[in-house]
Amino acid sequence: MSFIELRVPTIGESISEVTLAKWLKADGSFVNLDEALCEFESDKATLEFPSEASGRLIHKAKEGDDLKIGALVAQIDTSALAEPAGKPLVENKNPATETPNNSSLETIHYAKGLASPAAAKMMEEHQIKNEQIQASGKDGRITKADVINRLENKLEESQPTKESSSHNIAFSRNTRVVKMSRMRRSIAKHLVAAKNETAMLTTFNEVDMTALMDLRTRYNDEYLNRYGIKIGFMSLFAKACSAVLMQMPEVNAKIEGEDLIYHDFTDISIAISTPNGLVVPPIRNVESLKFYEIELQLKNLAEKARNNKLSIEEMSGGTFTITNGGVFGSLMSTPIINEPQSAILGMHSIKERPVAINKQVHIRPMMYLALSYDHRVIDGSSSVTFLVKVKELLEDPMKLFLEL
Repeated sequence: MSFIELRVPTIGESISEVTLAKWLKADGSFVNLDEALCEFESDKATLEFPSEASGRLIHKAKEGDDLKIGALVAQIDTSALAEPAGKPLVENKNPATETPNNSSLETIHYAKGLASPAAAKMMEEHQIKNEQIQASGKDGRITKADVINRLENKLEESQPTKESSSHNIAFSRNTRVVKMSRMRRSIAKHLVAAKNETAMLTTFNEVDMTALMDLRTRYNDEYLNRYGIKIGFMSLFAKACSAVLMQMPEVNAKIEGEDLIYHDFTDISIAISTPNGLVVPPIRNVESLKFYEIELQLKNLAEKARNNKLSIEEMSGGTFTITNGGVFGSLMSTPIINEPQSAILGMHSIKERPVAINKQVHIRPMMYLALSYDHRVIDGSSSVTFLVKVKELLEDPMKLFLEL
């Protein structure tokens, strides 16, 4: 036999360990060069690990294992060669030493683990993976009956039992232990660091959303026809923040050792909620982008984030962050700084409230804004001024388009 060892590759400068989140190919299955074998979860993203050769896959690590960079993940038996479906996959041996009665000859079938068309359709409908099925077909093929059997077993497993449903019983005292995902561990670590290592304060203001909402109502259809996307609040907020950040570079700065690093550009990180936690990929050079370009980039990043397809590069960087708790119903909050940045803007729910305008009471759609900032970098007066300037641009959005 001839084996190739597959080890955890170098992923990024700051990443020393990953978690094997999920095997994509079953142990013992035949894999092709560059075929995705498993998914690694790092502090920043989920990454697919491709095969370095074709052959039979041998697992050397389990799902959930924490692996150092360079740790052994799997081996590939390159002496196992693929044959057409239904023919045996035979280990290469020296023909001179082979005999018809050689009982040690290893036979692996290419069809093993493959699904019939009917089975494959059912598996796709029910989101079942090949390795979750116990195959009973010829040469290890997955049949429709195997899938039905799996679904029936899954239904039985989901039925409440005394043991599994005890947490719903009155006065239950049961507890469950679930290992934190690497992303959740990373989020926890960064949040604690932000609280402990920065002089974080939060200042508040509110913005009347009437003008922005009127603008969207008036131009959304035309905008959609022209650019293929609607006018979103996030692009308007990002552009307003970018404009003020260019005027107030201290809010766009960060501490590095005993130095302050100022940026002549605005890379704005946008908080995106995913099933695994919150990620904050940046949209780069917002100061130079059009509104529709921001919206298209945000849509692309959000789709990648929710499908665990963000690369390390797409997750890195950012000079300022915007987070929108309003999509979850938050009325007011104090967002935590996304280190090493020095400030983060929190958006919140839009609520109709009575507002005094020219000594008259009006009902207006209002949103509270929160700016959390590192007082080591940004003075209190600067934080208040920043928020007031952002408020003014949002309440008179034509200034954004005219760049006033």
